[in-house]
Amino acid sequence: MLEGRSCLISRALPSSCEQETKWAYMTHHLLERTSTKRSLDLSSGDQGDVLDKDLVIRTKSIKFTESSHSSSKSDCAESNNLISSIGRDNSISCLLRCSRSDYGLLASLSRGFRSLIRSGELYRLRRVHGITESWVYFSCAVEEWEAYDPYRARWINLPKMPHNECFMCSDKESLAVGTELLVFGKVVNSHIVLRYSILTNSWSPGVAMNSPRCLFGSASFGEKAIFAGGCDAGGAILSSAELYNSETKTWTTLPAMNKPRKMCSGVFMDKKFYVIGGISNHAELLTCGEEFDLEKGTWRIIPNMSLGLNGASGAPPLVAVVNNELYAAHYGDEEVVKYDKKNNVWVTLGRLPERPASMNGWGLAFRACGERLVVIGGPRALGGGVIELHSWVPRYGEPPEWNMIARKQSGSFVYNCAVMNC
Repeated sequence: MLEGRSCLISRALPSSCEQETKWAYMTHHLLERTSTKRSLDLSSGDQGDVLDKDLVIRTKSIKFTESSHSSSKSDCAESNNLISSIGRDNSISCLLRCSRSDYGLLASLSRGFRSLIRSGELYRLRRVHGITESWVYFSCAVEEWEAYDPYRARWINLPKMPHNECFMCSDKESLAVGTELLVFGKVVNSHIVLRYSILTNSWSPGVAMNSPRCLFGSASFGEKAIFAGGCDAGGAILSSAELYNSETKTWTTLPAMNKPRKMCSGVFMDKKFYVIGGISNHAELLTCGEEFDLEKGTWRIIPNMSLGLNGASGAPPLVAVVNNELYAAHYGDEEVVKYDKKNNVWVTLGRLPERPASMNGWGLAFRACGERLVVIGGPRALGGGVIELHSWVPRYGEPPEWNMIARKQSGSFVYNCAVMNC
């Protein structure tokens, strides 16, 4: 987890970076001073037009004015225009520890910085070194998405989704995996996928599943994700499952579950994938869950794993995993419950936040965001309202104590929500 709200560059530098500490420290503060400016559109060809030009000039000046560390043009070329005095590897070591909120600004400094960030190399290395920030992405309007960075307390507006009348009116599912946000929906008699990339800040068509579906259970781990169950284009409820690799943009068919189910939820816990709740072929409300062992490639039924979590409306269970512990929002009783793995029962911990409301389980998001649980929603109001993010860090034996970490004018009904960890 990225520590606190600072870049930590000067604290985390290797010994060979010590001479560049002043550059890193001053760059961080220049970035902080521009934190309220509009985010940089990485898809733009001319990055400097969007960025505060004074910032670029001052940052480049800091970078190259130290005479004791000046280098030739050939040295700069060899280091791809990063911090030439300390070399490419140490430059990357410094950049890994910057907040990804600042990557748009850093991409404007040179072609080397821009190539490093847009290629996704920095994010792959962050994953290897366990440097992760969890941002919440959600949609309270049909074609609009926004994100919230809890480390810098920043709101980020994403570009509007490409307009498609059928797609906008269909049921949609979403999941963040790697550096992508995937949104699944239906057009006439087929399913499509739209893909938002944080590398380019743009939407594009995603790669279709081997067996396209909607209303499935899903969860991601790093650059991979598993999708199980759901409905095909004809409405048939599925038991099949697939694995998606966001690095290769490929789908792999997995063994099928024991039971077909739709309107279910998925989580990863203890290096295994779980599908919880849902509705079967005969409109039966399922109380069992299924566990998929990735190493063995087998499914196991867990009786009563989702007992009481699905409401009468059939809304998918609101579940989330923090530190390999499974939690659920029991929206009927407005309570938070925790799964006792040993005894296969749910234990009540305390209350959900008071203000966010749901409509029989719809319109409210309950997610894991790093080491915290977040509830996203708002009080119901005609003609608009507010969206609120409430946060709680679970601690053993303590009841929930929710803190509102963000609030803004917005629609208060959450259509889709995902957390991106990268």
